Amino acid sequence: MRKYITFRIGKQISFLMDKKAVIASFILLLITVAGFLISTGSGEMYISPVDVIHTLLGSGSEMEEVVIYSFRLPRIVIALFAGMSLAVAGAILQGMIRNPLASPDVLGMTSGAAVAVVSFLTLFSDKNGSLTISIHWLPLGAFLGATIAAFLVYVLAWKKGVSPIRLVLIGIGISALMQAFTTLLMLIGPIYRASQANVWITGSVYGVSWKQVSILAPWAVLLLLISLISVRQMNIQELGDELAIGAGVSLQKQRLFLLLLSTALTGGAVAFAGGIGFVGLMAPHMARRLVGSSFGALLPTAALLGAVLVMLADLVGRTLFAPLEIPAGVFTAAIGAPYFIYLLYKSRNS
Repeated sequence: MRKYITFRIGKQISFLMDKKAVIASFILLLITVAGFLISTGSGEMYISPVDVIHTLLGSGSEMEEVVIYSFRLPRIVIALFAGMSLAVAGAILQGMIRNPLASPDVLGMTSGAAVAVVSFLTLFSDKNGSLTISIHWLPLGAFLGATIAAFLVYVLAWKKGVSPIRLVLIGIGISALMQAFTTLLMLIGPIYRASQANVWITGSVYGVSWKQVSILAPWAVLLLLISLISVRQMNIQELGDELAIGAGVSLQKQRLFLLLLSTALTGGAVAFAGGIGFVGLMAPHMARRLVGSSFGALLPTAALLGAVLVMLADLVGRTLFAPLEIPAGVFTAAIGAPYFIYLLYKSRNS
């Protein structure tokens, strides 16, 4: 008989986690911490994990503090939060749609956010390449772009309710449309913004600063907490429409809320880490193999896996071909594209 641990947040919110899932999540957390220390110390100037810890505790050398705090730590923190957000968004969509192929990329949310951000960079840049409005508006723009794409998918898929299959099919079409808009904006915009946007669309955390961290961190933390609070709704969605309605759930309202939640997570991640692909597809599947399908264990495990995927992709991108900087999205796509093909093949033969 399985043994469970109950987690409670106040009187109204509680969920169960299998003890094996707790152990698996704890081991994954240790791997994430180890990856963080290795990534922080790796680069043209190598810093050992012990020296990284000393620096973070305030006892490192002046040079180590400059390298870690000014150059490496902001991009690693952005990679962690972006990976967590995309992974949780993918887990929510896969549970809501009950389709293993669902992810922010497939449903057009990432492409919608990309259109918004490229529009932001193109429309609000002066002749010198400087932004004419505050970068603090960037996550809002990305969220609006992802929301518009999600809204189009939702409306076009509506037929006496929203069918999971229609959501996926319409999402693929909207994603292609948004990618076409992004290409058009890059062609008609300034040439220096086109090259910048091209790297950003691939997915990169190069050049981020603590200013971006201060915007993304509270956004991501708030949405991740809301996701944990909504675990019961996600578990009910996986039961299927008939059982969910029989349990007294307002199915369409709940589905709309979860769609907006995953959209907000995607928009925040894409705003600062670019269009990093396949993380929202891979991480939930990996988490499901480790801890099962209950969202109480699935969400935190998927979040950690997403963080590790993006952080390690960024690490490989800035060290393997140094001094060249390869966008992290190149490596997530190199893993994710074959994985997506595998899932398509498996679903066809199931």
